[in-house]
Amino acid sequence: MGNKVGVFTDEQIEAFQDCTFFTKKEILRIFNRFRDLAPNTVPKVMTRVDTNRIRLPYQQIQAITELRENPFCQRICQVFSEDGSGDLSFEDFLDLFSVLSEVAPMELKAVYAFKIYDFDGDNYLGKEDLQSTLKCLTRNELSEEEIQFVVEKVLEETDLDDDGKLSYIEFEHVISRSPDFMTTFHIRI
Repeated sequence: MGNKVGVFTDEQIEAFQDCTFFTKKEILRIFNRFRDLAPNTVPKVMTRVDTNRIRLPYQQIQAITELRENPFCQRICQVFSEDGSGDLSFEDFLDLFSVLSEVAPMELKAVYAFKIYDFDGDNYLGKEDLQSTLKCLTRNELSEEEIQFVVEKVLEETDLDDDGKLSYIEFEHVISRSPDFMTTFHIRI
């Protein structure tokens, strides 16, 4: 009897299951999505080294339906890529889908939402971060005066310690009161 060679070893699947919110079937479905983006680059059988070594460029990742129209597509890919470039390995791609899955807890989603909005990476959402966020959300439809007005109002309402920026705790406080957060910060596989 012939042994069927799988995409991943049982140990790899177990490790992926331990680090994500997915079943084996869902992991394989996500792998197929990843492989479909570059079938000549991504092998049919992935070694442990391949799952991190083979990286698809941001330009290919942004083509997936779930990200194509998302105004934060580039930031999402940058945050989930190990080196911040936006190019994703399979493990990065799997992490992205896991965090944005419907079953991921709000606390985990909030951590990643904060990272996505923290454009300068200083662990605060300052005025520049809020401006960049607004520009993405509105697709540059607001004037500079409108953006400044909204940023000032956001800080006025949410900056509890009046330091001119939002800490993660202040951001989490806002998110916890947003009923739409869990329904909008996810993608289906």
